Amino acid sequence: MAGKNSRVIVSIREMILQGELSPGQRVREVELAGNLGVSRTPVREALPILAQEGLLTQLDTRGFVVREFTPQEIMDAIDVRGVLEGLAARTLAEQGPPRRLVQSLHDCLREGDEIFIKRHLVESDEARYGDMNKQFHALIVQGAGSKVIAEALERNSRIPFAAAHAIAFDRVDLHRMYDSLWQAHRQHHAIVQALEGGEGARVAALMIEHAYATKASINLARSAWRAGQDNGASASPDAGRGAVPED
Repeated sequence: MAGKNSRVIVSIREMILQGELSPGQRVREVELAGNLGVSRTPVREALPILAQEGLLTQLDTRGFVVREFTPQEIMDAIDVRGVLEGLAARTLAEQGPPRRLVQSLHDCLREGDEIFIKRHLVESDEARYGDMNKQFHALIVQGAGSKVIAEALERNSRIPFAAAHAIAFDRVDLHRMYDSLWQAHRQHHAIVQALEGGEGARVAALMIEHAYATKASINLARSAWRAGQDNGASASPDAGRGAVPED
């Protein structure tokens, strides 16, 4: 996932999180393309991917609608991901990660370092960080070589925002979002260090802790959007009807 398609996926994901697309609402390609300032092609390609993430439901008559879900479902699924990925990381550490895998993980670390070295975030960093994060987590799961863990994670990822790459940005306060994601990336470094050191118990605990960064990013994005609504910053006709209702 790269370039325009990646940005479109991120934008639609955030529209669902922030309630600009309501539960049960049919997603219309032409309207979305116009709102995002792109052609219909990247929107058409993005919708099946978002359906795989559990954000949309595909209709028998073709087309997609926004799926209904609750905050607790999201948080529970992220916790489950942390446990499953912790088990995968522990297995990998105890087996001893292959050199090529370690090199690929270090490539991810360098990609993340390049995002944060400028000490601020720009819009393109949303998709860039999400892609890097997806690759980082996938490498660990694949490296564990457990079909059972991989399939369990695949099922869990059908819950909206449970997947590793489903990062939600706080566009209102990018400084605060920078701090949140920088902390998560520091955890990436610690995870790789533990893997290389064969520290199974430590890396499992780090993966569980790391899942909290995703929960934090989602809560930041939701609270920032609600603050904007309260201040009159958004005039969306669907204000207050978000796909993630209040707890």
